[in-house]
Amino acid sequence: MVEKSKRVTGFDFARALAIFGMVIVNYKLAMGADGKGAAWIIHFTGLFEGRASAIFVILAGIGISLMTKKARVTKDLILIKKNKHTIWRRAFFLLILGIFLYIIGWNADILHYYAFYMFLSSFYIVASNRTLLYSCIVILTTAQISQLIFDYTKGWDTSFHEYSTFWTLEGFWRNLLFNGFHPIFPWLCFFLLGMWLGRLDFTQNDIRKKLLWYASFSFIVLESLSFFLIKTISPYIEEDIAMYIFSTKPMPPNVFYILSSSSSAVIVIILCIYFTEIFTKNIITKSLILTGQMALTHYIGHVLFLVGLVFVNLLENQTLYISLMCSILFFVSAIVLSYIWRSRLTRGPIELLMRKYTDL
Repeated sequence: MVEKSKRVTGFDFARALAIFGMVIVNYKLAMGADGKGAAWIIHFTGLFEGRASAIFVILAGIGISLMTKKARVTKDLILIKKNKHTIWRRAFFLLILGIFLYIIGWNADILHYYAFYMFLSSFYIVASNRTLLYSCIVILTTAQISQLIFDYTKGWDTSFHEYSTFWTLEGFWRNLLFNGFHPIFPWLCFFLLGMWLGRLDFTQNDIRKKLLWYASFSFIVLESLSFFLIKTISPYIEEDIAMYIFSTKPMPPNVFYILSSSSSAVIVIILCIYFTEIFTKNIITKSLILTGQMALTHYIGHVLFLVGLVFVNLLENQTLYISLMCSILFFVSAIVLSYIWRSRLTRGPIELLMRKYTDL
């Protein structure tokens, strides 16, 4: 018999922070505000680029592991099949949502990528830990080689904001697999890493400490090595080429970015677990946990909020101050609405809709 695990609310807290980070990055992108502000705000908003969304995807992988734990432990073929079909239905639901957001103008959508991550994850339900990690290595290696061989800019405009060939068959698959905002190669690594992490017992302090230490050490080494290589090699080759290969920025998602972002994500998640345990009765902590549990609703909501900004002429050529203030306004509203909604219902509106039509 498999014991039901106690919910680790630190995951929900981390998910709320990830949503906030994604909103900051997305609003900056949508408002054309990148680089338009003082040095401190440019640096602050830059911290979330590719990092918040990595946390979001890793947490999704953890969620899949927790959801399929009983099937994985018992090896019950009927339960494995049931879990797999549930994941497929959820993936299809997210695919439809993501395509809808793309149609209404949100071309930085992550949900349609997320749908494919989920679909592929269904084939790893009972895979060994070693298989998960080896798959990450193969996927990351393939992605890095592809970035060196193929034209990473193909399909993009000069600003890297519009993917002109997205609605063609070739363009869609190239975007999905290779050079979109969150391509399967190598972003699936985040999801599989999350599945591996989800198999660990986060109630054990020793496990947390080891993860935190390894992740912190890895993050410092990778960031330092990236900086050193770029500075050392730039005099001999073009700086753009050095940045392309060794930078820890999300585009292109090279080896340094994936490993550094994975490390920083683990650090944030572990710290969130500690924080929620220490401040478990704090009203802000509780509200952020509820916000994280409604992450899908708030992701959809932040896009619709952007649509609303069109009507007050705040969507184009704004400064980072404006984009950050809009991000904070949305997130504070999301926290308040989460607290009110969850005082009456167990799940957010989009979460309820997804469960109704996918958990048959």
